[in-house]
Amino acid sequence: MKPVVHAVAGSAAMLTIASFWAATVISELFLDHAAVAAVKHAIVYGLFLLVPTLVATGGSGFILARTRSGRPVTRKQTRMRFIAANGVLVMIPAALFLNCQAAAGRFDASFYAVQAVELLVGAVQLTLMGLNFRDGRRLAGRRRPRAA
Repeated sequence: MKPVVHAVAGSAAMLTIASFWAATVISELFLDHAAVAAVKHAIVYGLFLLVPTLVATGGSGFILARTRSGRPVTRKQTRMRFIAANGVLVMIPAALFLNCQAAAGRFDASFYAVQAVELLVGAVQLTLMGLNFRDGRRLAGRRRPRAA
């Protein structure tokens, strides 16, 4: 059951981040400031989904790693620490700042600078989560015999 929780939580977290990223890019490139503000507002509310899924992913991964060792496990743990640090130190503060700025209609240089950082770090987060997903699939493949 733990591997299922880990896979579902990790997939939900990755899809949530991808949705935030895509909505941001689409609203910035093709929509008006009101839509950008709505997206920023929705992202802040989406944190109430994202944070628990990341906690569940990290917690279940920590439990699963107790019985495993090797480079894939170590790489996943290292990446997860980096993902968590980026989330707490960059992504959440950026989301809150951008929401406040957008709600006030302040689409200035500071808004776009933070927006650029958020998009860059978001892409890094998705890449790291994708690598963890890949390594998790490899670990799961070693754990269970493949069906013929």
